[in-house]
Amino acid sequence: MDLRPKTIFCDIDGTLVKHELPWKNVIPNKKLEILDGTIEKFSEWDAKGYYIILVTGRKESLRENTIKQLSEAGIIYDKLVMGIGGGPRVLINDNKPDGEKTAFAINIKRNIGIKGVEI
Repeated sequence: MDLRPKTIFCDIDGTLVKHELPWKNVIPNKKLEILDGTIEKFSEWDAKGYYIILVTGRKESLRENTIKQLSEAGIIYDKLVMGIGGGPRVLINDNKPDGEKTAFAINIKRNIGIKGVEI
């Protein structure tokens, strides 16, 4: 079993904050509606030393506004990857030499939050 900290890739809209009508969340000074478990899980994962990478279909031109919204919402992270579109996302990774899997996926219903997510 690998004891190094995990890397978490997590979507923003519909996963951490309420997914609004297209582009409503990116209106300047729009306060995000944080979903259940977001702050608690991110604090837990940060305390465990996990590397948190946020991903979003939001356009790169909206980076400054997105960073401000996340900061004001109290959402902590290590990296922010923007402009990846709204299509399916696939993570490809190799297994360890002993066969241990190194990639996992968790799909949740939109706008229910991550409270019940266990990693």
